[in-house]
Amino acid sequence: MARLGIGVIGLGRMGQVYATHTARQIAGADLIAVADPDGEVLARFAAQLPHVKTFSDYHDLLADPQIQGVIVASPTSTHRDVVIAAAQAGKAIFCEKPLALTLQATDEIIEAVRLAGVPLQVGFMRRFDRGYAEAKRKIEAGVIGQPVLVRSVGRDPHRTSLEFANPAVSGGLIVDMAIHDFDCLRWLMEDDIQRVYTEVSALVYPELLEVGDVDNAQINVRFNGGGLGHVEVSRTAIYGYDIRCEVVGAKGTIEIGYLRETPILVLTKEGVTHDVVPHFPQRFGAAYTAQLEHFVECLLHDRQPAVTATDARAALLACLAATRSQHEGRVVYLDEVNAG
Repeated sequence: MARLGIGVIGLGRMGQVYATHTARQIAGADLIAVADPDGEVLARFAAQLPHVKTFSDYHDLLADPQIQGVIVASPTSTHRDVVIAAAQAGKAIFCEKPLALTLQATDEIIEAVRLAGVPLQVGFMRRFDRGYAEAKRKIEAGVIGQPVLVRSVGRDPHRTSLEFANPAVSGGLIVDMAIHDFDCLRWLMEDDIQRVYTEVSALVYPELLEVGDVDNAQINVRFNGGGLGHVEVSRTAIYGYDIRCEVVGAKGTIEIGYLRETPILVLTKEGVTHDVVPHFPQRFGAAYTAQLEHFVECLLHDRQPAVTATDARAALLACLAATRSQHEGRVVYLDEVNAG
């Protein structure tokens, strides 16, 4: 059986997830090398997987002939340069979301990938979660009729670092977190977003205001076809990691997600209790593996990935419109953001 050589660029939180999943769980792929400018990070990774090559410069990884595909998990602000370099090196590319922080950089990536003729998949792992995938299948089968309303909730158990929260680094709360929700909204409703209106606050972590970010946002959405949506993203869910979605159709409703991680309830006279999903590796671990398996399968069988750069651009466009609404306090149409 043919096997694919994979390299991972960036060994931050997500890079570590992708590298270990590739090394240990992806059939048909071998983790050949990793790259990160931090020598201490490389040394710690090498101690765990000593057979994997390590590079401080990602260009050296891209020059390795054993590598056919790369996973880009470097900081978002570097994605443009890294993805374009990977495309020019002839490597197939899996890039963590968001593809870039601006539409211009995203369009430059799309053009570079087109010219190079290499596949590009973007890391929207919720599409590969069993619950979301089954909901999509039921919607396509007409089980709930025409979707008319969607509500997506994404709550993290604590705030990120102030360094990362800086919109110049991460894009801010909406670009960093709600991009998953906007991708799911478009995918599940099978329609594009027309306009958005955003309300935000920073009551739990007011220090986020110092770097230009917030800890909670609520975004109302209208789709081109008249459907309605609502996105809530939060960094203040101290009880755990809470990701849910509800799609209302003309004939029924689908609810996606869960809060209780272990199927156990403790019933005592003091009350009924259960545990909670702690964070994203536990909630979406299988989905991360499934999306990488999809990437590898597409490359081995010469198929185009299901999640494209066009999807990434559309989700980013919605995020940028919602962020503009956040700062300008008005309804923002996506067309006006797309126009520049």
